[in-house]
Amino acid sequence: MQDTEIVIVAAGPGPPIAVAPAATVIAADGGLQRAYALGLGVDAVIGDLDSTTEEALARAEREGARIVAYPTAKDATDLELALDEALALAARRVLLVASAEGRLDHVLASLLLLGSERYAGLELDARVGEAHVHVVRTHRLLNGEPGELVSLFALGGPAEGVTTRGLEYALEGETLEPGSSRGVSNVFVSPEASVTVARGTVLAVRPGSPT
Repeated sequence: MQDTEIVIVAAGPGPPIAVAPAATVIAADGGLQRAYALGLGVDAVIGDLDSTTEEALARAEREGARIVAYPTAKDATDLELALDEALALAARRVLLVASAEGRLDHVLASLLLLGSERYAGLELDARVGEAHVHVVRTHRLLNGEPGELVSLFALGGPAEGVTTRGLEYALEGETLEPGSSRGVSNVFVSPEASVTVARGTVLAVRPGSPT
């Protein structure tokens, strides 16, 4: 399954999202209801199942989804367990579908989790509400509209040798420090931009249209 794309669906509302038909879909607990609302078939349900409805879980079992239940008192979030499952499946690319609503600490924990070194071998992207989020460890090409905003944040330590192309405010081998606003509110000047990182991890966030 080296070229497998895995879609992890977390709980909470959000906009419609197009998913590759061949993707393996993992629902992180209450993400099962969101997956069904998006019209997705579900291959596995991971978590303590405290936010999954009985009806949705019964449907998943009928349709042959693998159910991996954990105790409520656990040391990892349902999302982290789902990401670990993606690693076990030898995924190459993972798309997280998450909500921008609900608890701020959950949203923050999810974004920080994407930068974990444990997932360094994955190409990680996320849709968090209207926002598109991309993890950049060495080099990524980002697609956007001219005039669209994108912000760059260092995760887990300084991101060194950050170079961009196709953005209005170019970075040339610069260092982004965690907690710095240096990379906030850059702008696409072409439909494609590149972000290169010599050392460290950058989270590129395209916030989408304001609501």
